[in-house]
Amino acid sequence: MNKPVSYPDLHDEPVREFNDIDASLTYSYANYLNWLFQDRVELIKGKIFKMSPAPSRVHQEISRNIFNPIANFLKNQYCKVYSAPFDVRFPKESKEDKNVFTVLQPDICVVCDRSKLDDRGCIGAPDLVVEILSPGNTKVELLHKYQVYQEFGVREYWVVSQSDQSILIYTLNEFGKFQPSKIFTLSEKVTSSVLLGFELALDDVFQDLD
Repeated sequence: MNKPVSYPDLHDEPVREFNDIDASLTYSYANYLNWLFQDRVELIKGKIFKMSPAPSRVHQEISRNIFNPIANFLKNQYCKVYSAPFDVRFPKESKEDKNVFTVLQPDICVVCDRSKLDDRGCIGAPDLVVEILSPGNTKVELLHKYQVYQEFGVREYWVVSQSDQSILIYTLNEFGKFQPSKIFTLSEKVTSSVLLGFELALDDVFQDLD
C-alpha cells in the first residue's frame, strides 16, 4: 500500500529557517510563498530541492553573455526574456497557489505568451529555457527538470556546460518529446527554433572567463 501524501497546513506561521522544513512532506506554491528563509529552493512535484549557493562569478558571466544578446534581439518584439531569480510555476490543472506543486527558477527563460505573466513571474511553460550547469547541480535535479520541461511543453531547452564550454539544445517534437541537437562547442554558433533569426556564437558566450 502506498504511503498517503502529507500536506502541510496552509495556515501555518511563516517559516524563517530552512531547517524547519520537513522534507518528507509535499508542498505547494502557497507554502512556498510563506517561506521567509534566505536559502534558494525550487519545488518539483511538491518536493523541495535546495538550490546551490549564490551562482559563481563564471556562472553569472555566462548568463549575462547569453541573456544580453537575447534581450537585444527581442527589443520591440512581443516575446520577453527573464533571468533568475524568476519564479516559473507549472500548474497541472488548477492555477490556484495551493494546487501548484512545481516552481522552478530557470537561469534564463523566454515567454512569448504574455497571458502567462503576472506580478509573481510566469504561470505555465516558457517557450525557451536556459539552464547553466555548475558543480552544485545534481543528476537527480537535472533529470527532474528535464522531465518537467518536457511534460509541460517547453518548446526549447538549452543546457549550457561551463566546464565543457558547450551548449546542447533540446527541441520539443510533434509528439511532445525532446530531441537533442549535436553538442555545440567553441567556434560554432547556435540558432533557435523559438527565436527565428537569432544566432549566438559560443566564443562570445565563453569569452574572458579567467
